[in-house]
Amino acid sequence: MEGEMGEEQGMKGSHGGESGMEGVAAMEACYQGFNPAAYLQYNYTAPRADFHRRDSIVPWKLSCLHKAFTEEGLRGEVLVDVGSGPTLYQVMSACEHFDRIILSDFLEVNRNELLKWLQGGEGSLDWTPYLQHVCELEGRSPTAWREKAERLRSVVTDVLPVDVHQPHPLPPGTLPHSGADCLVSSFCLESVSPDLASFTRALGHLSRLLRRGGHLLLIGALGESFYLGAPGLRIPVVSLEESQVCSSLRVCGYNLLRLSVYHLPPDMKLGVDDVTGVFFAEARKP
Repeated sequence: MEGEMGEEQGMKGSHGGESGMEGVAAMEACYQGFNPAAYLQYNYTAPRADFHRRDSIVPWKLSCLHKAFTEEGLRGEVLVDVGSGPTLYQVMSACEHFDRIILSDFLEVNRNELLKWLQGGEGSLDWTPYLQHVCELEGRSPTAWREKAERLRSVVTDVLPVDVHQPHPLPPGTLPHSGADCLVSSFCLESVSPDLASFTRALGHLSRLLRRGGHLLLIGALGESFYLGAPGLRIPVVSLEESQVCSSLRVCGYNLLRLSVYHLPPDMKLGVDDVTGVFFAEARKP
């Protein structure tokens, strides 16, 4: 998922070993009660999404993404968001720099949540403040959010099922033969993997979606062992340290270009998870 989680995508798999498959199946079972509306309320409203606070977590993530796409010039034909969950913020900067964006998630309830907004309806969360904030980051008037919303709807061509625990996570024929120019994945892999080894294998599977020279933008939780996917639904998370993120990227053949870390202020710790920090990693496939 995205989860700030971890979004909830993918999880069935052929990892190597019966115990690994059992762990993935157990993770899949955890998500059967996932509630997109509750998840969005927990993580994407104030104080975590307070656009007037510099230390709020959502503006920090949006700033990292803005810098990658606008200041560092990431652009291309195809971008895939792996494990979108029910969220759209992670592609609001990207939509200005790519011709085609593919959203994906393991859970049908999350794909349906995305489609409601993309098809012009109302979803569980009003994305207008997010669109306005990204417009401000780009030096545009906050009133330009309608243009950005139209642009986003026009470049998202697909909302697909994805399973990061499969060697080929997306349906056949989804991508050009060479692969995507850029991948984004937010709070997904650590939230759908039973252990660090499964997390690393899933990260390797993503590499198969990316062309040589393409970039991966990975956002995830640090020091988190669970998050709430619905009232009373505690979903286990692989508790990561910065060094483990760097090691997994290296093992999977990525060149790490940048790693930034956000530490949660005390009033951002809401009891909906036990996360202590968030990382933003930019890596390149050689």
